[in-house]
Parts: sequence; structure tokens; C-alpha cells
Amino acid sequence: MVPTGVLERTQHRLRTEASDRLPAEEAARVAREEIRRHNDIAAARGLTVVEDEQGCEREILARVLGYGPLQPYLDDPTVEELWINAPDRVFVARNGTSERLPLTLTDGMVRDLVERMLHSSGRRVDLSQPFVDASLPDGSRLHVVIPDITRRHWSVNIRKFLPRYGNLAALVESGSLTRGAARYLRDAVRAGRSILVSGATHAGKTTMLGALIDASAPGARVVTVEETFELAVVVDDVVALQGRQPSLEGTGEVTLRRLIKEALRMRPDRLVVGEVRDAEALDLVLALNTGVPGAATIHANSAHEALDKLCALPLLAGRNIDAEFLVPAVARGVHLVVHCRRDESGHRFVQEILEVTGAVVDGSVAARSVYRAGAA
Repeated sequence: MVPTGVLERTQHRLRTEASDRLPAEEAARVAREEIRRHNDIAAARGLTVVEDEQGCEREILARVLGYGPLQPYLDDPTVEELWINAPDRVFVARNGTSERLPLTLTDGMVRDLVERMLHSSGRRVDLSQPFVDASLPDGSRLHVVIPDITRRHWSVNIRKFLPRYGNLAALVESGSLTRGAARYLRDAVRAGRSILVSGATHAGKTTMLGALIDASAPGARVVTVEETFELAVVVDDVVALQGRQPSLEGTGEVTLRRLIKEALRMRPDRLVVGEVRDAEALDLVLALNTGVPGAATIHANSAHEALDKLCALPLLAGRNIDAEFLVPAVARGVHLVVHCRRDESGHRFVQEILEVTGAVVDGSVAARSVYRAGAA
């Protein structure tokens, strides 16, 4: 916690005082001086003394320095994603296509940038926890993997939140779907139908899910469940829940399964699960059969395969779950599947919309296609 005035004085001095030092070194020096100045007068003025000076300094640096050489690309509205394979191999994606940046960092710079990014999230990455997912203050998602899971260098991926695609109208303007398909999906959301959004990685599933939530009826209460905050929901009545990693002692973990159960106690008009990929699929299917409309994303190669996968994933929850129960439950609980695709040029679009009939035919969920890109 940065005391009132310390951050402001640090920022003012950095703007007005000339220095031959590197920006990071100068910011660290000024921050330390201002923290000590605060502590020198805190007792006499009845102010709270900063006990953790190093922690306070790190928080100030994260605020005043941003993310160093990466910041211009994170501020660039055309950049959708940024990733670091090695200090001298940094890439960005624009309009679905990647390009290598003329940027060379050092291993120390990469570690320092990751530490700053994780500071506000409360999450960590170390030898005992070599993977981490976290949200940046602007809503972007950070994913980091460190050696010896990676061969040598830290792997960093930042998927940015792009507000310009936050609703169905914007997706129509971008050519992702037709106006008729957008109207169909908006009416389905307003009617309380449960929707599964499928597709491959980077096909635009999360963007589509956010646009569907944006189409909710006025006054609808939405509860979202995610491993890491990524959805940017702008409806008035929303509660966003995020899972939690276990502590160093292995305790305190909060799973998606637990969050879905808790979400049902919060009077949702729509339950949203950011991504279904494990045993939490069982809890989602059960929730959809309680009368609560839902929406979720799932990795799949086609809309039909998405239904098959949603019938299979709950089997991971335990041996007492079988397909004879799951397939009819999915057929009753899911109403639509929206399948997203990214083509060779990087363009993302809705390839197909399936309407589930509610029946089971030859052991599979029956569905009919109501929209296909390019079809007359």
C-alpha cells in the first residue's frame, strides 16, 4: 500500500529533475527517498509508517514505469497479442497475423517485467509454480512459463483486451458475422437460451462470448466464472469470479468447479464460464439443467464436435458419471453452438451456428445448422 502523497511526489520529481541515470534506476532512487522521507515524518504527524519499504518501492515502480520497452506495443490499439520466446525473439499479432519486433531485451529485463506485471495480481511464478495466468490492470491476460519447463528462457504471452469488438454490432462491422446472424444471436440471448461458443485457439471465442453477454437484456444479472479474469463485461449487474492458485503450502486453491457452485447461489440470470476444459464441465451441465441460462467457450474443431466434447469432459469428474446421463443432459441444457474460425489471412469469423433440437439420435446430441458462413 503506497501512502498518500508518496506516489505523487515521486512522479513529480521524475518529471522535473534531470538525471543521467537510467529511468528504472532513477525511479528506484527517488521512490526510496520519498518512502524514507514519509517514514521520517509519519510518527510526528500521526501517519501510517511504511513497514515493507521494498514492497512499497516495487508498487511505486510498477505504477511509474509501466512495462518498459513493451509499453508502446501494449498501448498500440492495432496489437492484439504480444509474446516473448526469448529476450531477442519478441513478437506481436495484428489482425490475426504475427510479426517479429526489432526489440532485444535481456533475461533480467524479462524477469523484471514479469514481476511488475504480477505485482498487482497477487500471483507468483517460481520453481514450485512454473506456470502462471494473471490479469493485467487493463484486462489483458498474462501467461508465463519458466525453465526448466521451458528449455532456457522465460516464455511470456500477453493477450490484450480489445474493447472495439465488445458487442455484436462491432463484430458485424468487422465482417465476423452477418446482421441477420447477429440479430438471431441477440434474440437468443434475450430469450434466455444457453449458448456454447467453440473454436480453435485464437479463433475469437472469448471475444464472441463477451459480445453475447453484452446483448443481455437490461437489468439481467450476470455471474462470470474464469480461471483468470479475461472477460470485459460492461452490463450493470455483474459479478466476476476468478479461481485461485494454491499457496506455497498447497492450501487455499479455489477451482472452477467450486466457483460454478458458488455462482448458482448468487441469483444469476445468466451463468458464464470463460472456458470449459476439465471436470468443471459436469457442474456446468448440471447448472444448465436447473433452469439457469448459461454461456461458455470450449476448444473444438467444429460445432458438432463441441457438443461431443461437452458430453465427454464431465467423465473426468469421476467414475460414477456415464454417457447415458450426460448426453440427454447436454441435449436439454444447451440450445445453440456458435463455432468461430480464423482463416489463413488471420480473419476471424463465425463459421456456423447450430441449434440443438433437444433430442438424442444414435447416442449423440441432435442439432441442425441455422447459419453457415458463405451459405445463401
